[in-house]
Amino acid sequence: MPRIASQVKDIDRIVDEVRSFLRLQTPAAWIERAKHRLNDLLVDHANCEYKAAATGMALLSRYRHIPSLQQLMARLVREEMLHYEQVLALMARYDYPYYTLSASRYAAGLHQHIRGDAQGRLVDTLIVGAVVEARSCERFAALYPELPETLGRFYRGLLRSEGRHYQDYLALAQLQASETEIQQRLDVFLTEDARLVMAPDPQFRFHSGEPTCQVAVA
Repeated sequence: MPRIASQVKDIDRIVDEVRSFLRLQTPAAWIERAKHRLNDLLVDHANCEYKAAATGMALLSRYRHIPSLQQLMARLVREEMLHYEQVLALMARYDYPYYTLSASRYAAGLHQHIRGDAQGRLVDTLIVGAVVEARSCERFAALYPELPETLGRFYRGLLRSEGRHYQDYLALAQLQASETEIQQRLDVFLTEDARLVMAPDPQFRFHSGEPTCQVAVA
């Protein structure tokens, strides 16, 4: 019992920290839509894990001269690919097919604010990584109590790693820029995250915005 209680407190701490970091929580309407779109949810979740690993690999390739980045990204890539494998296994368990889904507007909305100069691009890319991982963690926390037991347990189990990923990205960014610059850039990307999460969105994806009355097209 003490160990279970400790685990619950740890998860609560992670969720509280992530929610404090972000500007707002996921709308209830998105959670309600997700409960009825589990196949889409899992397909896009798999896509997100794969893209997160690909982003980590790109950073590993481009910034071989930054040891701290190499160490953290190597671990992150390994974990993201494990999560990708686990999501595919869940889809097989529920007999959900994999199919092509177009990308959501979320990542593109954040990436359009990344600066073009070399140092600015590195700092902003790391901050975007932190924001995306934090939003993913927040959505896992919002979703897991509402999902079937096996799926809910899996999403709850992802909270620790996703919470750590956001911290790792943020820590790497803080090694590359002043605290003033970090805060300025965080303000840009957290504001955009909040806008994208709340803006009406006819499309349903893992990072989509407030659902509209229009039926989302896969």
